[in-house]
Amino acid sequence: MKPRVVLMSCSDKEEGERLAKLIVTKRLASCVNIIPLVYSFYWWENKQEETQEAMLIAKSSEEKWEELIQFIKENHSYECPEIISFEPSQVFLPYFRWWEKELT
Repeated sequence: MKPRVVLMSCSDKEEGERLAKLIVTKRLASCVNIIPLVYSFYWWENKQEETQEAMLIAKSSEEKWEELIQFIKENHSYECPEIISFEPSQVFLPYFRWWEKELT
């Protein structure tokens, strides 16, 4: 398994909780953390925006990437959700073994 840490923003903590529970239930991630309040500043449709959002941090894998993307596209409230994957350079081995086991 190739581990991936996936960041996703969403409209609020409630949407984050709904998505996190479904993602873990479907084993698209072994764990999802929610940062309930982040302040986002960005451009959208030629307009500068300022928004309060929630941030999800999912522990997933390269092998689950396409399925996770499809799930988010079908269940997210945003037209263009933020979904960014990072490959961790190091993971504590006992945690990695748990992470891997929970994705199967």
